[in-house]
Amino acid sequence: MHLLTTDSLRQGLDRAVAHSNSATDALSTDQFSAHWDDRPDWAIGPFRKDEKLTFTLDRQWPDPTGIGWTSSSIFNPSLIERNGRLHLFYRASPRKESLESRIGTAVYTPGEGWSDGANPVVYPTLDNELLGVEDPKVYSANGRYYLFYNGIWPLAGTTERAEYPSQGWPLGDVGCDINLAVSDDLVHWEKRGRVVPHEVSHLWAKGAVIPTDGTGEAATVGGDYLMFLSEGCDGRPVIGRSRDLETWEFSEQPYLDVSSLGSLHEVACAVVVNGHLVLDFFYGDHNGEFAAAQALYSLEDPFTQLALHRGGSLAWGGLIRYGDRWTFAQGWDAPAGRRELYLYRSEH
Repeated sequence: MHLLTTDSLRQGLDRAVAHSNSATDALSTDQFSAHWDDRPDWAIGPFRKDEKLTFTLDRQWPDPTGIGWTSSSIFNPSLIERNGRLHLFYRASPRKESLESRIGTAVYTPGEGWSDGANPVVYPTLDNELLGVEDPKVYSANGRYYLFYNGIWPLAGTTERAEYPSQGWPLGDVGCDINLAVSDDLVHWEKRGRVVPHEVSHLWAKGAVIPTDGTGEAATVGGDYLMFLSEGCDGRPVIGRSRDLETWEFSEQPYLDVSSLGSLHEVACAVVVNGHLVLDFFYGDHNGEFAAAQALYSLEDPFTQLALHRGGSLAWGGLIRYGDRWTFAQGWDAPAGRRELYLYRSEH
């Protein structure tokens, strides 16, 4: 693994500012979650934007790495409510979906609006964060807070490919680790480092999807916290189990069959509701188009799907109950160069 240095960070930033991807530049949240032809009782959604809750980042953060880093896009956020206030964690990038991301935070107080935090709250300091930190997922358990995020690092010129071959999941030029930071107050965070060992991830594991109870509190299933891994891991479906959200054991475990719809890209989030588990996921339909769906499970058998529904949220940071509605945030719809996050709320 390459060492994180100021020069290597600066080289990565130069590449990031030139990034463009027509497939992701044109994504809209409404194409996944605004209209469903039918809605079974267990499904969550559909969703509509709540204009009153829009968050706008109107300043550039200080750059602790000293390379002149700035952002032009914010997206893939996570929400958690505490004492009536919404705590938002989000990815900020030089360009939409580029590398060299940082993670920021903001707080919404009813009657006062949004206030930006002391940002960046997470930025590259570890070797496996050399190409950025991405896509926060925040959870609470037993009075503490757990922020899982992706650490991105270069594979070129390293020995890891030979050590951890990934025949079932083709690797590109970068590796992706799930890292963890912990906090007692949602403000001060201590990094714990990599969560999924390379023996399991084979250099790519993305998205620590942990079921919650709808408040952001991680929910145990069968006495354990579960983590659903859906990208990487040599192309195998993998489940993590933990008693404390910090120490994890992983094993191969099939849990989602979407062949009737298309092919799975990534599980977005999971919630326990009305005695069942609902997974929300991203897939490609039989025409190759991006789509979202949800799957239903029993808590007694959380790996055997009972039903599928075409329609989802793609709430990468999780779904929470805010007031009387399911709520999530997303930044895909922001016009180019506008650093805005929109909050979407369920109709039912």
